[in-house]
Parts: sequence; structure tokens; C-alpha cells
Amino acid sequence: MITLHETITVERTRSEAFRYISDFRTTTEWDATAIRAEKTTPGAVDKGTEFVVHCRLPLGSVAIRYTVAALEPDHYIELHGSASLFDIVDRITFDDSGSGTHIDYVAEITPKGAMRMAESALVPGMQRMGRNSLQGMQRALEDDFPAPTTSDSSRRADNLVLPGLAMFSRWGYRRGRKHWNPVSADLRDQHMVITGANSGIGLAAARQLAERGAQLTLVVRNPEKAAATVESLIFETGNHSIAAEIADLSLMHEVDQLVDRLVTAGRPIDVLVNNAGALFNPRRETSEGLEASFALLLLSPYRLSRGLQPLLAASGGGRIVNVVSGGMYSQPLEVHKLIAREKNYSGSVAYARAKRALMVVTEQWAEDWADDNIVVNAMHPGWADTPGVESALPGFHRLTRRILRSPDEGADTIVWLAAATEAGAVSGKLFLDREPRTTHLRDNTRETPEEREKLRAFLEDFRLENAAG
Repeated sequence: MITLHETITVERTRSEAFRYISDFRTTTEWDATAIRAEKTTPGAVDKGTEFVVHCRLPLGSVAIRYTVAALEPDHYIELHGSASLFDIVDRITFDDSGSGTHIDYVAEITPKGAMRMAESALVPGMQRMGRNSLQGMQRALEDDFPAPTTSDSSRRADNLVLPGLAMFSRWGYRRGRKHWNPVSADLRDQHMVITGANSGIGLAAARQLAERGAQLTLVVRNPEKAAATVESLIFETGNHSIAAEIADLSLMHEVDQLVDRLVTAGRPIDVLVNNAGALFNPRRETSEGLEASFALLLLSPYRLSRGLQPLLAASGGGRIVNVVSGGMYSQPLEVHKLIAREKNYSGSVAYARAKRALMVVTEQWAEDWADDNIVVNAMHPGWADTPGVESALPGFHRLTRRILRSPDEGADTIVWLAAATEAGAVSGKLFLDREPRTTHLRDNTRETPEEREKLRAFLEDFRLENAAG
């Protein structure tokens, strides 16, 4: 048997350190050998919870199936793992240490088969791996990462249209994640409001944030779907701080009623995720006489965010995440075209124009609300395989389905913008795969300062009767 024993001390509470480490999916963030990890049982981490961690070896990889054998919240966890080449027992103890937490890690590895023959030769390498893992754990828990910047390779890709578009694929996601920092921020006291949370990337983001302990308010149009979503998320994550608000966000009177309910409740909002969206073909009008793309994709998040601004300010460091789309790269800001008319209507063009305008609004709010410590950023999820894409763009989906991202991959940057400490250090940016990216791939889509101010005035002064035509 090979025994590894390492200790570290971090300036985090026992509760925070335990919560992060006990969810063994985080091994991919602090163990350099871990390349993929998943939890295979539902609910909160507890005795009997199972994980599968895929680890890189000098020759190939190995899947370790872990079971939580013992757990004392905020103090101790023991996991028993089994792989083709070895069995392993991990024991991790968390104790108070001055202003922080002392973490004691012991791993007992019992080689099997051919690995048993080389046991003595493996000891130095295994001990080195143990030290590296604990150093990675310490780095993750110290959570002291610089503000995000654009890498040179991404900057070069953005200067060339086709490489820039290629970043939207699953390949772009996998390329980006090689350079990501851990996210160990504790979200248990964070209240987050997510629109469009019952499917696609909205549901994926809600699940990931619930797993991290956030208190969620999900905005869903259909009461039955809302109830089912809340029940499912509680079952999957073990997080009971999840509730739903019912609102059709394409209708401004329902947006305003939602704002009134939340403001009256007075609960500060730490993060607002404006994700609700749909691509409408053919052209539709709402019961209020508004063209549906404009109503749902631009006016709705505008009114919702403006209405909830006092609750975001009250949190002491609120964040807004506006979900846009790579389609916006094809369109300039032209305020007079934001309400699409019948003639030559295209759902994808209307969608792209609304998202372009929402990107400009993101930049304006970042400046306007800086004194309230509200951080406002936009993200686009790349090309993700969601029900909305499949139904609205069947041809695109058919051609690209082999390279589309999963909903979880598409949602990753939403979760990072909501959770990561360093994500709060920048505002008014567009993010893809946790990097600030250019807002324009072509010069002919750049708007003038005059058009930006025209947008501001148009939205500030908008009345429903303006929608006629």
C-alpha cells in the first residue's frame, strides 16, 4: 500500500473549504491528473454519494469510482475509490486554524494487478502527485485570481472572422477550459434570479448554481413547468432554497407585475441572469401589440433590470448577466429597425438586432450603475444544442449538431460570471468561455455614438403605443 499525507492551511472558513472539497467534481480544478468528474447520484453530498473521476496516467487514463463512506459536515469526509489498477481511500479532515482552516489529506492506495509489481517504483511519483494536488487545492481555496483578460490567441481569432466563429463550437469550449481558474466562491448566501430557467442553458445554469448553494428565484412562464423544474432541481441538487415566479416576459404588464412583487418582498438580489429568449418565425405580435422578438429579447430585460436595480444595489455588489448571441455579430445597431415589420421579416435577423441592442445596453448600464457597485456583463454561449435551437433553426441544427456544445457547456460562462470572484472585477464586457471578447467581428457593424444615445432615449421613453405598425 502507498500512503500519501499532505497538509495545507487556507484563509477560508471550515464550512466553505469543506463544501468545495467534499463535492469531488471539483477535483478537475485542483488535481492536475483529473480530466473529468461527475456525481452519479442525486441530492446533496452525503454518505453514499457516488462520483466518477477520470484521471490522466502516463499511459492513457483511468476511471475511479468513488463512494462517500463517512461524512461529518464541515469536519471530515472519507471516500473509497476503485479503479482497474488500484483501490484508494481518501480521508480529508478540516480543522480551525487561526483565521482559516487546516486541511489534512491522507490517501491510501492499494495497487492491483500489474501495478502491484511496480509498487515501490511508483512511490516517488505518487507522492509528488499528492503534493501537487494539495498545492492545487490551496490555490483554488485562496481564490486570488487576476481580473479576466483576452488571450493573445483569442484576440487573433477575433480579428479573423472564420476562426472567431469556430470558437462558438464545442472545440472552442474545450480549448478555453484548459486555461480556466478554479471557482471556489461560496454562494450559500447569494440570491440569484434567472429568467428562462426551465430548459436549455437557463436550466443548466440554474442546476449548476443550485449545486453551488445559491438561493434561486426562477422566472418561468408556465406554472406546471415551473413547479416541475423546482421539484427536479431540489431532487437533483439537494438545495431546497429554490422557488419560482410565474411571468410571461414577452408581456410588459407581467414584467412590471414581477418587478412589483420582487421589490415589495424587498429581498436583495446578488445576481440577475437575463436569459429568457426565443426566435420567432413567422413574425408574431404579443397581446399588447408588440413585435415578439423586440418585446422578449430587448424590452423585457431592459424593464426587468431597471425595475430590479434597487434590489441589485441593496446587495452591495450586484451582478447582471445578459445572455446575447453570436448572431449579433451580423447586425449593426439600427434603432429604427428594432421593431421588425412584416415586410421582409426574418426571425434570425430580428433576434440578432435585439441582441446587438442588448449588448449596447450592457455597456451603458455598466457605466451608469458603477457607483451602485453593480457589475453588468454580457455573454454568449456559443453554439449550444438546446431545444430552442433545434426547433427554431432546424437546418442549422442538422448541419452543426456534431460540433454543438451541450447545454452545460453553453451555460458555463453564465455560472462563472455569477459565481467567480474575479468576474466581479470587470464590467461592460462581452464574454465567451470566461474571456472578454470583441463585440464586433466586422467594422461595418460598429454603431456611432449618436446611435447609441438614440437607443438609450428610445428605451427610456418607450410606450406600448409606440409599437403600432
